[in-house]
Amino acid sequence: MSFVQTTYRAAALAAALAVFAPAAHAQQPSAAALASAKEFVNLTGATQIFSPLVAGVVEQSKMLYLQQNPNLSKDLNEISAKLKAELNPRLEELNVEMARIYATRFTEAELKEIMTFYGSPTGKKVLIEQPQAAELSLKFAQDWSIKLSDEVVAKMRDELKKRGQNP
Repeated sequence: MSFVQTTYRAAALAAALAVFAPAAHAQQPSAAALASAKEFVNLTGATQIFSPLVAGVVEQSKMLYLQQNPNLSKDLNEISAKLKAELNPRLEELNVEMARIYATRFTEAELKEIMTFYGSPTGKKVLIEQPQAAELSLKFAQDWSIKLSDEVVAKMRDELKKRGQNP
């Protein structure tokens, strides 16, 4: 699955949950709610979007040094590989925080209901199809906005000409 697909999956999932989310329940979720939320996050693959973060941050930092001194390439490649391996386990921090966020937004019972849905054939299909549907929707919206922009520019040009302006 591509980064774009996982991005859309997480964004679509977050949007769907935000629409149906009741107000925050408790400031401090119970251990059972946290466990259910962690299970939910794992079931939906909600944290997959974050998988490339460590590598991206390391590569971005490496580029800063390479811009200053391209001769550091060999050393920076070695250091980057080491840092990626060393820092990758820290992604668990994101998993834990996501679970905490969901546990404060949903009760344990609600999380179990949601997981029941995502465990169903239809829920599984949503998890599979939603990223592609979101990607196609985004592509359509981008194309549509370009056409709309062209139309707006043409209408503005026509209106400016009517007013004696030469755009």
